[in-house]
Amino acid sequence: MKGTIVNVITVLVGSTLGLIIGERFPERVKHIVIQSIGLFTILIGITMIIKSTKFIEIFLSLILGSITGELLRLNEGLEHLMGKIKSKISPNSPHFVEGFITATLVFCVGAMTVVGSIQEGLTGDATLLITKSIMDGITSLTLASGLGIGVMFSAISVFVIQGSLTLLGSRLLFLTQDVYINNFTGLGGVLILAIGIELLNIQKIKILNMLPSLVYLPFVIYISSLL
Repeated sequence: MKGTIVNVITVLVGSTLGLIIGERFPERVKHIVIQSIGLFTILIGITMIIKSTKFIEIFLSLILGSITGELLRLNEGLEHLMGKIKSKISPNSPHFVEGFITATLVFCVGAMTVVGSIQEGLTGDATLLITKSIMDGITSLTLASGLGIGVMFSAISVFVIQGSLTLLGSRLLFLTQDVYINNFTGLGGVLILAIGIELLNIQKIKILNMLPSLVYLPFVIYISSLL
């Protein structure tokens, strides 16, 4: 898990530097930085969506995942948990939840995460994850400067998600096939696009309720391949 540990460290270091820089910004600058981050996340989302080929499968997974998340009240539950953490760590951080969700999706949903983690689990080669770590460190600095300390807590998500993929590498090798990785990335892009819409105050979206769609997608793609 060397690659994941390096990734966690770069996110923590980048977030810390971003917080130091962000504290020096006046409110009007912070406001436009958040808008810039919103536009940036929309751009990331679109570039990820372009890789999709199974649009119906993504749509069905999104519907199934959203219904599951709504029934389980994931949005309310996780926001409540994040609210408790925020009240103890940084009660004056207005974008704690957005920072955590944005960074988690940007860092954990994509080809480099899946392929890099499984590759390290199978061969011990962490080169791809270390490359990703450098990118995530720079991105975490940018995100934390506008969205605050919530970005730092995404290091937990990186550790859990990438670590799990590495440990289960041999069993999850099928996810590295183009049909899975491209559409998994595309669905992640849809969720990241939704975050950008929220950050720009266009529409409030229960993004956390949609997260189960990422679990449904491989099953939906597999089933559709049998039909």
